[in-house]
Amino acid sequence: MSRHYRYRLPPWARKCLFVIESAMAPLLFYQLLRTIFLPTTLDVFLLGIFVFIYIAFYLEWF
Repeated sequence: MSRHYRYRLPPWARKCLFVIESAMAPLLFYQLLRTIFLPTTLDVFLLGIFVFIYIAFYLEWF
């Protein structure tokens, strides 16, 4: 359902969504490495947020 919704967005919003989607994998990898080597509460919290957003894009919730 969201696949069709993406194309109803204005072009600038669609482009922002595609940029965020393509940038999530490197951000997730960087945050995972940072959390492994320097685990703080903020790092774990950010990693959880990034994992949720990555899964949401993977399952096409956005």
